[in-house]
Amino acid sequence: MKIGIVGIGAVGAATAMAIVLRGRVRQLILVNRNRSRAKGVATDMRYGVPLSRPIAIADGDYSDLAGAAVVIVAAGVNEKAGGATNRNDPAGRLRLLGSNVKVYEEIIPRIVTAAPNAVMLIATDPPDPLVDVARRLAKHERVLGTGTYLDSLRFRVHLGQRLGVNASSVNAYVVGEHGTSSVFLWSTATVGGTGVEQMIANRGLAFDEFRRAVEREVRYANISIIEGIGASQYGIGVVAARIAEVVAADEQAVFPVGSYIARYGVALSLPSVVGCDGVREVLSPEMSNDEARAVERSAETLRSALATYVGAR
Repeated sequence: MKIGIVGIGAVGAATAMAIVLRGRVRQLILVNRNRSRAKGVATDMRYGVPLSRPIAIADGDYSDLAGAAVVIVAAGVNEKAGGATNRNDPAGRLRLLGSNVKVYEEIIPRIVTAAPNAVMLIATDPPDPLVDVARRLAKHERVLGTGTYLDSLRFRVHLGQRLGVNASSVNAYVVGEHGTSSVFLWSTATVGGTGVEQMIANRGLAFDEFRRAVEREVRYANISIIEGIGASQYGIGVVAARIAEVVAADEQAVFPVGSYIARYGVALSLPSVVGCDGVREVLSPEMSNDEARAVERSAETLRSALATYVGAR
């Protein structure tokens, strides 16, 4: 099982570390514009490999991606460098789109030339519209994004903390954009088959206040992390590693990832069946009328961003 990562900044390096620790991959190729950085990261990680399952880690050029089942794309301008760390900015991560479209125009064709059969996993912010950009440049549909998988995990963590249960026992999704228009599916969030809304009521808590607090914690988690360590990297690194191994092993697992969805006319995140060719099937989770309308608004936000930053290109 061979996986490549293009872009060995904070997210790319964290993803590589997560892949090594998870121990499912046998060959990992790191590609970076400054190859000496990729070489340094690969060399550093190799010294820890004797304590993990065997894996061959190497820096490389695009040609070394040949034969990869998955290529994770983590290259581009991040939130801090791109000025996307203002909680009051409605654009959020979408502010990075223009700059990162230019990066993708350079690297996606090179990936396709080297690894024409690989699935591309988009981890660069903003991942949803960059899925659309990448699939147009690649001229194939084997493109998916990390999307709202991490948002959903954050949602579960904060619900678990407030309800006093382990996050792994919480079933809850965030869908739509990985950004300010993301949609929290409160109506179907459960713990052990019990609705989260009912659990909140049983504890005598005010739902609207509880909801606002949790959504703010989740929606701006990235900014809080960046304020502390400069980049949001470890959570998304684990998520990207997990998606990549699901694709490479054809697990057909279900989680929310970004892919092009015809009925919305844009790439966004919904729970999806993921296998060796990327997204096999997009599921339609139950939603309240308000949630369904919010997903439509999220799609419109993404369509407008693409029209603004990509439409004239």
